[in-house]
Amino acid sequence: MALDFALERTSTPAGDDRIAEALAAPGFGRVFTDHMVTAVWTADGGWGDARVRPYGPLSLDPATHVFHYAQAIFEGFKAYRQPDGTIATFRPEANGARFVRSAQRMALPALEVEDFVTAADTLIRLDERWVPTAPDASLYLRPFMMATEVGLGVRPAREVTFVLIASPSASYFSGGAKPVTIWLSEDYTRAGAGGTGAAKCAGNYAASLVAQQEAIANGCDQVVFLDATERRWVEELGGMNIFFVLDDGTLVTPELTGSILEGVTRDSILTLAKELGHEVEERRVDVDEWRKGIETGRITETFACGTAAVVASIGALRWHGGEATAPAATPVADEIRDTLVGIQQGRVPDSHGWMHPVP
Repeated sequence: MALDFALERTSTPAGDDRIAEALAAPGFGRVFTDHMVTAVWTADGGWGDARVRPYGPLSLDPATHVFHYAQAIFEGFKAYRQPDGTIATFRPEANGARFVRSAQRMALPALEVEDFVTAADTLIRLDERWVPTAPDASLYLRPFMMATEVGLGVRPAREVTFVLIASPSASYFSGGAKPVTIWLSEDYTRAGAGGTGAAKCAGNYAASLVAQQEAIANGCDQVVFLDATERRWVEELGGMNIFFVLDDGTLVTPELTGSILEGVTRDSILTLAKELGHEVEERRVDVDEWRKGIETGRITETFACGTAAVVASIGALRWHGGEATAPAATPVADEIRDTLVGIQQGRVPDSHGWMHPVP
């Protein structure tokens, strides 16, 4: 049975001037809309108490499960203003399906994809004023689920809360669309076989932060991880998948092994690349193939992809004692990014039905 979201409007909505100021320079994840969505699941009653309410703090007991056992997952997708003034989200059903898979891995209850999409539609309609119109700007949707049962017993929680918040956003990287520098993590790994790498759970990101800290200390924008067993196979960045462009135009991306998050943007690029005339390979990539490939010219481009950054070209790979700098030209990444962003913004025909009009 579909959830019915009750509506509780804020008594202090943001003024037009404040919204205009926020949309002029939103950054990423710094300012939030007037409302949020919440719903509560219990082992005895299932999902209920679904409502749209004023954005504000959550009150949680110090013994709440999520603080102690990290039973938490999240998603991220975007709403775009279309040329005719309407609003559409990009592949929310795919994010909703991954949310279900993440919940299953973390012993959390599944929220039906229909309810996931309806929650977003409801929030976007209510906070429509917050959807940017500027190029490369969007409304970022952040749904998350966490264990909110109170108690210290180590077991799956019998009470869980779903929350959805929204934030106008611009470019994920502070430098905009320029190529980024990546740090190769040789001391830390993101996930191992049988672990939670394929789930979008909070713990994966917590585990990546020390490596990201190391990357920043070495003048890099992001970190890339190798597999946990042999420490040689490229997996993914701290929050993005990765693609390599070979000198014959082939696109290569690490195959999904169970320790790599299956990105919605990654999946979209696999489809678009074929349509743009590229051969596509999903296979293991040795980090030495990457380093040597840049030196020999076999690898002509490398780029990362994800919801937040869409497509970000990688200008250099840096590690302890070395660096490999890629060619400045990034025609393949640029073409893919322009095509994908064009679909999202309604400037390129959406032949796959990826855009979901917000009713």
